[in-house]
Amino acid sequence: MQVAYLSLLVAVIAGSYLLSHRRNMGRVAQQAGIWGLIFVGVIAAVGLWGDIRNSVASQQSVGTDGQIVLPLQADGHYYARATVNGMPLTFMVDTGASQMVLSRDDAAALGIDVDGLRYLGQASTANGVVGTAQVTLDSVSLGDLTDTGVQAIVNEGQMDGSLLGMSYLRNFSNIQISGDALILTR
Repeated sequence: MQVAYLSLLVAVIAGSYLLSHRRNMGRVAQQAGIWGLIFVGVIAAVGLWGDIRNSVASQQSVGTDGQIVLPLQADGHYYARATVNGMPLTFMVDTGASQMVLSRDDAAALGIDVDGLRYLGQASTANGVVGTAQVTLDSVSLGDLTDTGVQAIVNEGQMDGSLLGMSYLRNFSNIQISGDALILTR
């Protein structure tokens, strides 16, 4: 019903405009074409925004001496792209998290039966106290570095993504922020 109403409204406004400018139809057509191209351009930019942001934003890299360089992202956080059990996952680096924390969605994507886990632990989060379940990950690769038998927890609560906490970050001899980059060195 709303679509019909809006279509009728646009038709009335467009008809009124065309009648009032009937002597300059060439110019009206030119302006309509320009506005149509602007509209299509905005729709394309909105649809491709994720790709544009990823290509413009700095990406994780491996620096000299095997350092892993994580650039500061637009939201003020550092993100690490790791391969867990052969599957790529993005972790937010969180020095306030004592352990590597998997969201339920990421854990399920790794093939972990999140409904069958025993959430015996507890964690205090910004959203309150949540249950946690211990898991062991076969492998975690970050850059050229691979660790096996990595301990992590699955958070029973709702999370937007997984966290790379201190239990994993302790594997690095140096964690440094330099300019707009977080540098991890083994």
